[in-house]
Amino acid sequence: MATITLKGNPIETVGELPAIGTMAPEAALTQADLNDILLADLKGSRLVLNVFPSIDTSVCAASVRAFNQQAAQLDNTKVLCISADLPFAQARFCGAEGIENLMMLSTFRHDVFGSAFGLTIKTGPLAGLLSRAIILIDETGQIIYTEQVPEIAQEPNYSAALTSL
Repeated sequence: MATITLKGNPIETVGELPAIGTMAPEAALTQADLNDILLADLKGSRLVLNVFPSIDTSVCAASVRAFNQQAAQLDNTKVLCISADLPFAQARFCGAEGIENLMMLSTFRHDVFGSAFGLTIKTGPLAGLLSRAIILIDETGQIIYTEQVPEIAQEPNYSAALTSL
């Protein structure tokens, strides 16, 4: 389990991020149209997984905006923004913000993603949501970069992640 903080208070996740060089675990996620998609369905493209607790917080929203601008312009790369928010809330946010360059995906129907990637928060006020992390997966499904953000209220290191691509 990873220990991270929420405004300085320790909280724990159910596990650790998968190791760099390993194959990404398989998981289903729910799209805005309520259809499910598997990570395996996206093989052949590089994947940026921007994982966060809720789109309705300022830091989570900032990460979606940043990746919409920075990573979505990369060749053969799909940016997946993943949270436990309902797809309706994700779509409302993207519509209000004019965000069109990424995929919003939800774990509300399937909790396998959070446990498979070690990201589900198991203690504290955000228990059951996902911790903030960045995971990059290459075209073959291999993990090439991970960042477990140590403080939930902190943005990820965008430049380190994008440089890894």
